[in-house]
Amino acid sequence: MAMTFIRTSEESHTENSESETELQTRVAALLDRYLVSLDVQELDDAWAAGLFTQDAVVTFPISWHEGVDGMAAYHATALSAFAATQHLGSPAVVEVTGDSAKLQANLISTHVHHARAQEEAPQLFTTGTFVQGRARRTPLGWRLSELSFRLVWSNGSPGRGL
Repeated sequence: MAMTFIRTSEESHTENSESETELQTRVAALLDRYLVSLDVQELDDAWAAGLFTQDAVVTFPISWHEGVDGMAAYHATALSAFAATQHLGSPAVVEVTGDSAKLQANLISTHVHHARAQEEAPQLFTTGTFVQGRARRTPLGWRLSELSFRLVWSNGSPGRGL
């Protein structure tokens, strides 16, 4: 099932009349879009601007990045270490308070290493992660302002340099 997200110029005016459930769904969709896009989308500045606030901070167990500038390159560089990835997130638990929100979810990620020899089957690095985050309503709609990933378990090697 394909999902398309379209923002109209009137959307920011109607967001204030949304129910709590609608707001929670809108914020949870940010995390969903983020996770799916890591696996299937070219990450560029438009991608980052559509998901993150200008001062966003993303923190992983091995590194972190602050600010929307360079956010796409940061993610693309990390993902280039693998031939493929798949990020499967649980439904996010979201609490909205005014123009800010907290979210949390569980995540299982599979990272497929590049094969070292043509005959060799690629090795996998899998992780179970707890995700916490914050989002803010901006003039352009809801955006992620913080994402933090805490490793719960892992299997396999993350690879060289990770």
